Amino acid sequence: MEVNLVAEGLKFMVLGMLIVLVFLVVLVEMMKLQAKIINQYFPEKSPAAPTPKPSADEESKRVAAIIAAVAEFRKNKKSKV
Repeated sequence: MEVNLVAEGLKFMVLGMLIVLVFLVVLVEMMKLQAKIINQYFPEKSPAAPTPKPSADEESKRVAAIIAAVAEFRKNKKSKV
């Protein structure tokens, strides 16, 4: 009985690659099924309406308040030093 090692090696290689291929196909199909089930019971919520931008007047008031706060902070910091 003569054993051809190259042929046996090729058989095992093909068998191993087929097993991996089948496993990956099953894995992909299970992930697709899982996604369908999750989307059925937990659908994505629609995004909320965007908040309106503040008007130019409101923006200028906000900037003025920030500048006043920074100026007050710097004044208090210098007086403590």
